[in-house]
Amino acid sequence: MSLGTQDEVIADLTPLADCSLCGYQKTLLAAGACKPGDCCVVADSGRQIDRFFHANPGYAADYIHDGFWERRAIVARYLPTSRLQPLLADPDEAVRRVLAYRVPLEWLADLRDDPDREVRITVADRLPEQDLELMAGDPDYLVRAYVAKRLPAGRLFRLLADPDNQVRRTVAERISPVSLGLMVNDADTGIRRIVARRMDADDLALMSKDSDWTVRYEVALRAPAALLQQRSE
Repeated sequence: MSLGTQDEVIADLTPLADCSLCGYQKTLLAAGACKPGDCCVVADSGRQIDRFFHANPGYAADYIHDGFWERRAIVARYLPTSRLQPLLADPDEAVRRVLAYRVPLEWLADLRDDPDREVRITVADRLPEQDLELMAGDPDYLVRAYVAKRLPAGRLFRLLADPDNQVRRTVAERISPVSLGLMVNDADTGIRRIVARRMDADDLALMSKDSDWTVRYEVALRAPAALLQQRSE
């Protein structure tokens, strides 16, 4: 197939709306503010719709309740933040994901229990610290992992016994060394190694008899001489 033929095939696949049925025919189209196959709000093409609202953002509010989910998701990118509230309960998660990035912080509480985990992850990434602990019991481990990364170290105790290793690993890396004694018996060997690397040297006796040799090795690297002598006797 020649290059020219390939271009013709690609061109044939470009969605083209019928401008004769469009309400913008005598306004935007006539002014060159939209173009069939390239910059068009009517075509079922995310690329064309995005170009339309990029060129004509003032029309976004007219499509808040549009029947096509992708059109609403694109609209959510161009609406002023003050106009986003009606979309908080949109049935499509793609729309709500955009909102999670854009709405004012005080609106995020409305998305904290969203059924879509990507929405909740974004909320956990943006929530003010004082509200973040409310998501520590989220059913999805990845959301809790984001919470563990952002919570102040002094408020991580709730996640010490989290059922997921990734969450507890983050806790072990961030919690105050004086509190690491609470994790010396963690079921995960990798987490216990982190604890052995971070806890105060004077507390390492708590881990000197760990069942895993790699943990005991971490202890030996940092243990006071008295503890090492005691272990050698």
